[in-house]
Amino acid sequence: MTEKSNVNWAEIEAKPAFRNLLGRKAKFIVTATIFFLAYSLALPILVGYWPDLMKKQVWGKVNVAYVFALSQFFMAWIVAFIYVRVAAKWDKEAADVIHGH
Repeated sequence: MTEKSNVNWAEIEAKPAFRNLLGRKAKFIVTATIFFLAYSLALPILVGYWPDLMKKQVWGKVNVAYVFALSQFFMAWIVAFIYVRVAAKWDKEAADVIHGH
């Protein structure tokens, strides 16, 4: 069951602190998305244009392409970890804006 909210959302939306929060969220999300997409697309681009570099062995039969591909898993977790930490701060700021602190 959903309770009716007593929050005046139009008033909150007009607050500069709320608009600032939305702007910072959008900037972070767009920047993180562009970074993640560029990082993800780098592997096929590097393999396509610089195959000799990507074939270079770094440890036994493991080459640069494998290392880069593995790094994408770590990068996804790192981006997710950073997002969770930053989003927790946004939640606190949003609560402050809503409750007028």
